[in-house]
Amino acid sequence: MDTVKELVRRHWDRRAADFDEESPSHGLRTDAQTRAWQRLIQEIGGPTPLDVLDVGCGTGFLSILLAELGHRVTGIDVAPAMLGQARAKAAARGLVARFIEGDAEAPELPEKSLDLIVERHVLWTLPHPDTALDVWRRKLRAKGRVVLIEGHWGAMEPREEYADMHERLPLFGGRPEGEIAAIVRARGFASVEVEPLMDPELWTEPPAHPRYRVTARV
Repeated sequence: MDTVKELVRRHWDRRAADFDEESPSHGLRTDAQTRAWQRLIQEIGGPTPLDVLDVGCGTGFLSILLAELGHRVTGIDVAPAMLGQARAKAAARGLVARFIEGDAEAPELPEKSLDLIVERHVLWTLPHPDTALDVWRRKLRAKGRVVLIEGHWGAMEPREEYADMHERLPLFGGRPEGEIAAIVRARGFASVEVEPLMDPELWTEPPAHPRYRVTARV
């Protein structure tokens, strides 16, 4: 593992135990917030069970919502402590989901084996986002989709390990939705659409910075 990815792993591994409590936008704190995310994920996943990869799944936020809808979910993350939290949460809910340790830029899954790839606030953490998108596209079946839930935080203050390597992350701090959409198109995806995610019910606190999703097809 290269130095940047090792620092990323350490950062998220260290934060795993208290991540849901310390990061309010990554948890479900109210019934209204839970319902808002359930509606959004139902819209993203659709009514038919799909083979889904949650890239950079962390403590399982998206994976659990998708598994609750009956999708066949695999979550991948570089931080084993995050995966431990995700497995415990899924087990507590009686859900079937597979969580594996691995590189978000190179998930070890067969090509053309997935219907949907999702991620939430992950693209900015990757040292090679273009490479990741190329790999993700190859993992999708014909007409498969990628859904990126991202934001633009601007001059984000690098914390802990990120202070040592944030300059080697091309999308650190996020980017405006149009820029991310352009990157996705440039990697060979089609039918690229952008939708804002500024509904306060989705977030524990009203979002101070742009949040959005980018959806694209193979």
